[in-house]
Amino acid sequence: MKVCEHLQPQKVFSYFEEICQIPHGSRNTKEISDYCAALAKSQGLKYIQDESNNVIIFKDGSKGYENAEPVIIQGHLDMVCEKESDVEIDFQKDGLRLSVDGDFLFAEGTTLGGDDGIAVAYALALLTDDSLEHPPLEVVLTVDEEIGLLGAEAIDLSMLKGRRLLNIDSEEEGIFLTSCAGGLGAACSIPVTRVEEEGVCYEIQVTGLLGGHSGIEIQKERGNGIFLLGRVLCSLGTQIPFSIEHLEGGLKDNAIPRQTTAKILLESDGREEELMAQIQVLDQELKKEYQTSDPDIAIRCQKLDTGKRSVLHSSSATKLLFFLRTMPNGVQNMSRDIEGLVETSLNAGVMQLSEDVFCVRFSVRSSVTSRKYELADRLVFLTEFLGGEIEINGDYPAWEYNPNSKIRDMIAETYRELFHKEPKVEAVHAGLECGILSDKIPDLDCISFGPDMYDVHTPQERLSISSTARVWELLVEFLKRLK
Repeated sequence: MKVCEHLQPQKVFSYFEEICQIPHGSRNTKEISDYCAALAKSQGLKYIQDESNNVIIFKDGSKGYENAEPVIIQGHLDMVCEKESDVEIDFQKDGLRLSVDGDFLFAEGTTLGGDDGIAVAYALALLTDDSLEHPPLEVVLTVDEEIGLLGAEAIDLSMLKGRRLLNIDSEEEGIFLTSCAGGLGAACSIPVTRVEEEGVCYEIQVTGLLGGHSGIEIQKERGNGIFLLGRVLCSLGTQIPFSIEHLEGGLKDNAIPRQTTAKILLESDGREEELMAQIQVLDQELKKEYQTSDPDIAIRCQKLDTGKRSVLHSSSATKLLFFLRTMPNGVQNMSRDIEGLVETSLNAGVMQLSEDVFCVRFSVRSSVTSRKYELADRLVFLTEFLGGEIEINGDYPAWEYNPNSKIRDMIAETYRELFHKEPKVEAVHAGLECGILSDKIPDLDCISFGPDMYDVHTPQERLSISSTARVWELLVEFLKRLK
């Protein structure tokens, strides 16, 4: 029996469960793109599938709505693939293991992909339900949003007639987003050299962090595993000489890293007791500092083996530790116009050390274009100062506030009448595709909304079943009013 079989709205959850059985992490979207195209074909609907795997599906207006202005329904096909360390899954091939706990739908040990699989499920339910009243629909499903809005950048929208867009890519019911930050990705690479040394190898881990979405949860100041591992290693280095063999941590640029690992080499066993004592001191320090934001934070250290290993030359190790201790990370500026809104931030999301290169990948965000580039320039300066180079990718614009948005006022009124609650209209620090799409379509009127989701981009991600039903009711009723 399917996990979502008895959940309502049944058609929405049925499609969502099917989507969850199709691997669809970023850069692995061909299969889910083909699934959407095949569904459109089976329904006799016109569709376009481009080389990037973006899909556009058209449906005529229902009876009485044939001549209404089209509306664009938009979401993205890819998800962030994160898992608990003890979970066996190949995100390239395997589906998710769904489960229900009360009002919540989640995936066991992994991200759920409600961001943004729920938008795809809503869209497919709209396209296949002929009982609904709606204007002509233009459904736009993009790829690789999570790694820089790449699908939105590549897609051709010149054939669309709609000038009203519903972006279903937000995680708080009753909050309608009207602007968002712009952003870019930055990969900072520093060349390293190695030498052969003999000694005792220890593995150090910073673990137990909550992580989270680097846009909507960066203001919570949760611990960043990469930043904290740099702090731990630098602190140890003031007390105990060691060499660095290996560093790694994080899975996605836009996910706050929950665990990082270092392998270090000590000359002998003679200082093991001192090493463990220093680890204990640092562990207690971080537990105290992060007791609210990351209550399960821990520093773990274990002895591996003794022997000869390839470790970083001392000059390379110094450069790496300098980078990790001086790199900007987290919230940089708060908005002076909107209370509580992060204006500028960056997240060190992925750290890798190969044989000859050390690389840290960042997600940079700002609602002020000049500050986005100023922050990128700081990374350029730091990286090049250490003899490295930087690659900028996925640069996308901010979605600016439209004071004359009709769609904003209409959907807020619909929500108010349906649920007898006052909705909130807000800006968000996370990146949304509305900025790029607004550049492509003149006079586009956008709104972004969605059901309640929690801890997105982490294995604790969960989707509210009741909220999903209410947002479906809102979507159906709003489309009905666009006659």
